[in-house]
Amino acid sequence: MASFIVILIVIVAILLGVVVLIQNPKGGGLAVGFQGATQVGGVQRTADFLEKATWYLGIALFVLCLISARWFTTSTIDAGGESAPAATEQPADGGATGGGGDQPAQ
Repeated sequence: MASFIVILIVIVAILLGVVVLIQNPKGGGLAVGFQGATQVGGVQRTADFLEKATWYLGIALFVLCLISARWFTTSTIDAGGESAPAATEQPADGGATGGGGDQPAQ
């Protein structure tokens, strides 16, 4: 399931990049090819579609990233009992031979 979510994130990110690159900030981009008034789509419809696609893909990417963060956090905690292994564990003899640790020097 986790790999499926990651694949969806990659696909949505690529599509979002393509849609953003198609647009031109000054009204050009893909809409320039439809300057004839007789086209079925027209300039305004193409620009509206690209803007809506950008919003929907951006929202989908945000939601998928939240889901993946929740999924990976939950699976890591459930699998090991802790989210990360303890970095400083005391030796089995209580740290008497280690020199250091939590015990003060005498």
